[in-house]
Amino acid sequence: MKKALPFLLLLAAAACSSPAPKPAKSYPIVDSLLKVMTLEEKVGQTVLLTSDWTVTGPSMREGYLEDIRAGRCGNIFNAYTADYTRKMQEIAVNETRLGIPLLFGYDVIHGFRTIFPINLGMSCSWDVAAIEEASRIAASEAAAAGLHWTYSPMCDISVEPRWGRISEGAGEDAYLGSLIAAAMVRGYQGDDLSDVRTVLACVKHYAAYGAPQAGRDYNTVDMSERWFREFYLPPYMAAVDAGALSVMASFNELDGVPATANPHLLQDILRGEWGFRGFVVSDYTGINEMVMHGYAEDVEDAGRLAMNAGLDMDMQGASYMDYMVGLVRSGKVRSSTLDAAVRRILTVKAELGLFDDPFRYCSPEREASETLTEANKAAARKMAAESMVLLKNDGVLPLQKGRRTAVIGALAASKDDLLGSWRGAGQVEAVPVSIADAIGEVAPVVYAEGAKEMGEDRSGFASAIAAARKADQVVLVIGENCNWTGEAASRSSINIPGVQTELLEKLAATGKPIAVVLLNGRPLDLSKESELASALLEAWFPGTMGGYAVADVLFGDFNPCGKLSVTFPRNLGQVPVYHYAKNTGRPYIHPEAKYESRYLDVPNEPLYAFGHGLSYTSFEYSDITLEGDSRSEPGMTELKGDGALTATITVTNTGSREGTETVQMYIRDLVGSVTRPVKQLKGFERVTLAPGESRTVSFTISAETLSFYRQDMTWGPEPGSFKLFIGGSSDNTKEADFNYAE
Repeated sequence: MKKALPFLLLLAAAACSSPAPKPAKSYPIVDSLLKVMTLEEKVGQTVLLTSDWTVTGPSMREGYLEDIRAGRCGNIFNAYTADYTRKMQEIAVNETRLGIPLLFGYDVIHGFRTIFPINLGMSCSWDVAAIEEASRIAASEAAAAGLHWTYSPMCDISVEPRWGRISEGAGEDAYLGSLIAAAMVRGYQGDDLSDVRTVLACVKHYAAYGAPQAGRDYNTVDMSERWFREFYLPPYMAAVDAGALSVMASFNELDGVPATANPHLLQDILRGEWGFRGFVVSDYTGINEMVMHGYAEDVEDAGRLAMNAGLDMDMQGASYMDYMVGLVRSGKVRSSTLDAAVRRILTVKAELGLFDDPFRYCSPEREASETLTEANKAAARKMAAESMVLLKNDGVLPLQKGRRTAVIGALAASKDDLLGSWRGAGQVEAVPVSIADAIGEVAPVVYAEGAKEMGEDRSGFASAIAAARKADQVVLVIGENCNWTGEAASRSSINIPGVQTELLEKLAATGKPIAVVLLNGRPLDLSKESELASALLEAWFPGTMGGYAVADVLFGDFNPCGKLSVTFPRNLGQVPVYHYAKNTGRPYIHPEAKYESRYLDVPNEPLYAFGHGLSYTSFEYSDITLEGDSRSEPGMTELKGDGALTATITVTNTGSREGTETVQMYIRDLVGSVTRPVKQLKGFERVTLAPGESRTVSFTISAETLSFYRQDMTWGPEPGSFKLFIGGSSDNTKEADFNYAE
């Protein structure tokens, strides 16, 4: 029999007497609880500890259950399934003095049970609505398993392919990244966070975690305030503006101060400038790690620094659990500071509806009926196909159904690698087919391993070459092991590992055209592969339905439409290389000139530019038409003050099949009070056209479109001349000129 909870039930009744307010408003139950909570109980709400999973299922570490019963731990992560979270919640609700519900969190990064492509892959779809839907599906599945909170979206912009966690983000561009971050928050949280099919989003890793020196995870980040605000900060802000109610502080330091206790980040910007009203959580033991940073004397000092800087919840470090009571009693942390942190945490719990019904998310029925549904898997299959980028095609793709096909490579037979890193609760058993099996459903297949994804074993080369010689068409699947991307998976080389490229060289020597499918979580140096292969299809790690999606694209059932959200360099020596770079005083203009900013051994241009992506059809762009307020001179359009320009271009499908094109708009400010990038993405639109069909695409350009952080760090436009670029990639555009006048 459940223990009676008259005090909590009385508070809940008072809190539920009127419609649930918005998070910026106070909840009566939160006010009431804060009045009666002991110091120890308050500290307990700032503690986040982990559950574990073993071969026999979930378990709690020794002592953690007692911490929950004693009110020393108010939040748990890595605990899921409806039955298990209910058991944990019953302890918190029925066996503690105040019965405050637990908050359950988990890394639902690109799907929960139904795994979508890795986030970098999804960003290459440029399909913001589909990404929002993927997040909605992930939230619904996670919530049915008892979860309230996902540590996503990852809003870290990165131009660093050595960094393993580039796989978890939206690529290199702040504009595209901001749209995706906001879409994911909307997908997770919906319109009403108390809806049992939604979960709390967590904006991470705040901030600039994607710019580690040397590409090494957890490493130092250092950049100017101007660059930080313009090219790294916007996606975090977009996620907060979209309503995210939790933020995770990043491991790295910024300007010499670890983000975990950085008042400029947590107070000045997040709460001061943006008005954030949710709570901030550390990353895993992030508070403790400030000792090794050399910023805190010991773990107790680290806890003091973090709480006083505005970090509300300690993930797994136990700094708050062990020392916060003493810090408050000694006056090193004000009681009002702790109260504010607890209020923010309890308010989010109220917003989730946990005080109304602590068990509302624990639904075995929904967990069974709403997980890995046919609709969810269909969405994942479509998203996987949309995420793939056709980097090169000399006419070998699409393949012909029914023709004898050699499928080569260890990755072609792997189901596990399709899921990628941070695959949530995704299971290999739920992956219906490998790439080889999926191809085998539409064409007779001869499979040969050829080469593993790592190592020097060449013993399979002969059988792979023999299979290729006997086949009508050849598919080679190569890339990275899924464990070679994600957290703590930095690489000093971005070449395809092992002897896979050597195998490609041997296969190409047969004279057979080779279609290469890439599985990877970062931009790679594909300079050799691009020369050897007849076609290159970047499939990323495509998720649960990735095998079918690869076959859909290879055989033309889906016309590839992905566009790169991150630049692929010619080699590691070009890194960092990205589309919004600036000119130098000696830009590379003349091929024969020596004293210009150039390499001696390779061109400055990347191998595959941001926005690049081919199709099985072709698209033609008209010249740009500009219409504005007035014309200052013949042929020159002028934008004045608060007016607007309309940039119009006509796109025509000149091929023989329907296709989707992402029309991209870039702008360059030719002269500014601070130097400006050679191109900045400022808009895009996806259009689907039948053969021979044309579509007019229009973009609006306003003063806000032209705004940046000027020399005095104010935000706004400056009068002058601009270039406008519209096209199918950052390196293939039509151009026009216009002026801006205040």
